Amino acid sequence: MADLRGLTVGLVGAGNIAHVHVAAWKALGARILVHSHAGAGELAEGYGLEVAGSLDDLLAGVDFVDIVTPSATHHDVTLAAIKAGRDVICEKPLTLTAAASHELSTAAAAAGVRLYPAHVVRFFPAYKTAYDAVQAGRIGQVAVARFFRQASSPAGAGWYRDVARSGGVIMDLMVHDLDQARWICGEVETVYAVQSPPTVDGISPVNVAAHVTLTHEGGAISHLRATWGATGTQFKSGFTIAGATGQLQYSSAEDTGYAEELQDGDSGGDLLIPANTLGESPYLTQLRELALALRGGPEPRVTAADGAAAVYLAEAARASMETGRAIDMKSFDPAGVAR
Repeated sequence: MADLRGLTVGLVGAGNIAHVHVAAWKALGARILVHSHAGAGELAEGYGLEVAGSLDDLLAGVDFVDIVTPSATHHDVTLAAIKAGRDVICEKPLTLTAAASHELSTAAAAAGVRLYPAHVVRFFPAYKTAYDAVQAGRIGQVAVARFFRQASSPAGAGWYRDVARSGGVIMDLMVHDLDQARWICGEVETVYAVQSPPTVDGISPVNVAAHVTLTHEGGAISHLRATWGATGTQFKSGFTIAGATGQLQYSSAEDTGYAEELQDGDSGGDLLIPANTLGESPYLTQLRELALALRGGPEPRVTAADGAAAVYLAEAARASMETGRAIDMKSFDPAGVAR
């Protein structure tokens, strides 16, 4: 295991996912300085961390920043870190619009710092194995792929239902599988999406399912389903990828040998974190790879361009729901009308 002792990580945010990141950074030996508008003291007391009184204080005292704040704040916090000359790891989605993601990439390049989105599913062994198998041609050319992801509705957390702040179930939950579909099946040509029940006046239903169909440049078709279910719904995810000479299948609900579901004690059953096998935590695998890249190691398996691409696909899916039409990615302009 990589030893990152002597490295100081600035953790911005103290919500549910912060606990998972803290556990990984501590396992890697890093020093952690935390700042948050709420919960920093409790998080620091629980894990033996140091607290920064302001974002500026944090940025002045760390080697790089790990952003785990609500989605709508990612852009501003990341931009502040970039302006301070700090490399950034940011939870998904990188931002809520592709334009904002590209703005951050441009700013990072101009400042000579690096920006990596935390698309942790690329680090789950089953998904990485599927990617490697497809790349090696083990199932031939991919024809049809199906990805699914379900979780307990985060309605109790408030801001998740405000689509302007969370992006809704597609941007918040399905964004993982949009990234997977593009990673495994190739670049996307068209996007078609439906959601039931529909979003009304910018507020997502408490329980909602979205279905997205993607056509890929290589001819593959992928079907994605994301569901925010009733409180306490078991977190499940999986895929079936069929090619010319074989098929790959995985479901988190089957054959794991071990299941663990973690949730914040005050969340009332919301925000379940995916079950993990007895192997190393994918969050630890992810943060090690990203941190080593920031220290001059090999480029990681996920980059800022990947984060922006996933956001772009989520924007296209929302545009498809609004217009009732398939979106041509070659001519899609999120700032205007899909042509």
